[in-house]
Amino acid sequence: MKPITWAAVLGLAVVLVFLLSILLGPADLTPGQVFAALLGGGDVNDRRIVVELRAPRAVMAILVGGGLSLSGAVFQALLRNPLAEPYILGISGGAATGAVVAIALGLAASLSWALPAAAFAGALLAIFLVLRVAATADRRVDVRVLLLAGVVVGAFFTACMAFVLSISDARTVRSAVLWMMGSLAGSDWRTVWMVTLYSIPAVIALVGLARPLNLLAIGEETAGYLGADVERVKRNAYILASLLTAAGVAATGVIGFVGLIVPHSIRLLVGADYRVLLPLAFLAGAVFLTLADIVARTVLPPNEVPIGVITAFVGVPLFLLLLRRSVGAGAGSGIGA
Repeated sequence: MKPITWAAVLGLAVVLVFLLSILLGPADLTPGQVFAALLGGGDVNDRRIVVELRAPRAVMAILVGGGLSLSGAVFQALLRNPLAEPYILGISGGAATGAVVAIALGLAASLSWALPAAAFAGALLAIFLVLRVAATADRRVDVRVLLLAGVVVGAFFTACMAFVLSISDARTVRSAVLWMMGSLAGSDWRTVWMVTLYSIPAVIALVGLARPLNLLAIGEETAGYLGADVERVKRNAYILASLLTAAGVAATGVIGFVGLIVPHSIRLLVGADYRVLLPLAFLAGAVFLTLADIVARTVLPPNEVPIGVITAFVGVPLFLLLLRRSVGAGAGSGIGA
């Protein structure tokens, strides 16, 4: 199919899974009740379930899923590695450490905004440290050093988090582990607006970097000859994608595999033109995470499975399938040559 057709299909899929997310849940609601509640009518309890609980959760799934997928596509372009993902540069480690500290100090229980704020602050600290380490003496960003810096900074924050958990009580450890598995259960309109404030401008700016990223994919020196400001593109792409990831992690916890398998799947369908890949990756990520959240809420009622568990159960076999297909295609092209 043509890219415009894929865009139409995925756009329609976003709308359908949004409505499905609002319709399905522990409380049985008919489509008529859902639409009446969305229009401001119907029963008071129905409106509360639809408007205050399910709708913000569905919007959050779209924002975070799309953001993680888009960030993954950008990091894959930046590092020139199709297996890169949003957490590879230490962002999840910094966010998790901030969240664990907030939980251990009791701030998360007393202040509703403390946990996402601490997680976002930890992610920002990780972003700053990685960028400082990766910047060479002449302020150029070496992507190889960027990757190594991310791994080292991530390991440092993991050690910090392990230390805090080792001196914490069982309740704190359980709360921290559940947060790190990811969940959309705490989504409300205030949190949605906060994530939107960070996400939408970053999404627009990253899609605007599609052409420079295309040039970067053929080599930094060639991109420079063709008019791209290579260092500015690398720095802006890293900061924007990292902030987009940080906003999602701060609101929902660590949700893996979205930023790895979704952009990789879209790349196999439409190619590596980032003018097409980036917007389609956002739409596909939104669909994927919304469907994962629906499964998390409905597979074992009345209990809710952490959404990170669902994405891992789906992501691991799908990733292995994509990896095998990629390796097979590479081997086939080599034989044909």
